[in-house]
Amino acid sequence: MNQTWLAEKLVKSHNMVNAYVQNRQQSRLEVIYKIVEILDLDATKIGYEISFNKYFYKHTPLRNIEEVTQDILKLEKQSDGLIAEILNLV
Repeated sequence: MNQTWLAEKLVKSHNMVNAYVQNRQQSRLEVIYKIVEILDLDATKIGYEISFNKYFYKHTPLRNIEEVTQDILKLEKQSDGLIAEILNLV
């Protein structure tokens, strides 16, 4: 089950479903009832919010500290002299 799957079931674009998931767009009541039906939820709870993250969030593990440190050091080397150039110190 993913956003593309839900978009197909709702006959909506993936972008629209993503906007629902990211809470950038509020869906119409008819769409909410259809989502409740598709996900086989209980729609009788008043004030209940459907947690899209519960159904569609996929955890991405954090990178290890050594890898992040190496990336920071590379960026420092790439940017060497940029501040001096910006400030006309060169």
